[in-house]
Amino acid sequence: MLIVKKFGGTSVANKERIFNVAKRCIEDYKEGHDVIVVLSAMGDSTDELIEKAKDINPNPSKRELDMLLTTGEQISVSLMAMAMGALGVPAISLNAAQVAMHTTSSYGNARLKRIDSERIRNELDARKIVIVTGFQGVNKFEDLTTLGRGGSDTTAVALAAALHADKCEIFTDVEGVYTADPRKIEKAKKLNEITYDEMLELATLGAQVLHNRSVEMAKKYGVTLVVRSSLNSNEGTIVKEEVDVESMLISGVAADKNTARISVIGVSNEPGIAFKIFNSLAKHNINVDIILQSVGRDGTKDISFTVEKENLKEAVDVLESGKAVKCQKIETDEKVAKVSIVGAGMNSNAGIAAKMFEALYNVGVNIHMISTSEIRVTVLIDQDNVDIATKAVHAAFLED
Repeated sequence: MLIVKKFGGTSVANKERIFNVAKRCIEDYKEGHDVIVVLSAMGDSTDELIEKAKDINPNPSKRELDMLLTTGEQISVSLMAMAMGALGVPAISLNAAQVAMHTTSSYGNARLKRIDSERIRNELDARKIVIVTGFQGVNKFEDLTTLGRGGSDTTAVALAAALHADKCEIFTDVEGVYTADPRKIEKAKKLNEITYDEMLELATLGAQVLHNRSVEMAKKYGVTLVVRSSLNSNEGTIVKEEVDVESMLISGVAADKNTARISVIGVSNEPGIAFKIFNSLAKHNINVDIILQSVGRDGTKDISFTVEKENLKEAVDVLESGKAVKCQKIETDEKVAKVSIVGAGMNSNAGIAAKMFEALYNVGVNIHMISTSEIRVTVLIDQDNVDIATKAVHAAFLED
């Protein structure tokens, strides 16, 4: 059996935890399985590297930032190989270039294109545990790239798909996927299983358990994921195409403070305006989420939408460059947050949105924008209200 195991930064934050991970991987190895381990950078080292970069240059080149950030994972994998060696088990660490994990050239947010599996297979055939850097790849210029925050999950799923692994385990500092962040909602419940679609929505909407692109890839290639704790041996949450029992009405509540609102005021009320705005943003790889367009008046209309905070300045620059559309003014607000409910069960049950809005009304939370799909409802609210809103919505749907 081939097993891919991914461990996050908190799981390898110090010597004790590195040896803990090493021993867990060695257990499977000694049972005769082939083992590939994907690691993130230790603890908060990625954040520390970003701070060092900004101390030197507040606006560093994305290429140079990737060159710096990829060192974090290289430290993790080399130390892990040393730990396994100290425990008497042969292991080898490989970075993205050594594996040859080919990506696009979008520094900071590259996408995997293909993986050369020959080197890994040769090392597995030599009965070594293979330890691979997460979060990174190499582009056509042979430059190192990064896959975006949380990209180590995507690395693990991609390896599992490319090598047809029998199991892909994602280890975190919580015991699985919960109905809400258990560190903030005391009554959050662990789910035994969840569908790819529900997990993808939760991951996209702020749940920090899995990288959303890793879930997309797992669904595309049929990779069953198991999310479990690196600190104990308890059973985790299985992420797969279909669940065995009838789905809960709501599977989870997610909150996302990494959002900002942009309002383009006074654009011409004519066909093609929305296309010009969002096409110009798409060309700069700026993702847009909630969109609200006002009813036209006096020949103009207003269009509001949300972006991730780190994309706010670039989005405004694109809109103000004159290449998008002419408008009276552009307003921004960073003090907002999204709260969402997700569940396959809501598709066939009326009144779900109304129940969510009632829960927010009962705690005095005002809604600025709303977005819905077949399996989710998202509202934009003031950032100061995100905790009370999340608790109220979770209580309304998921607490007895």
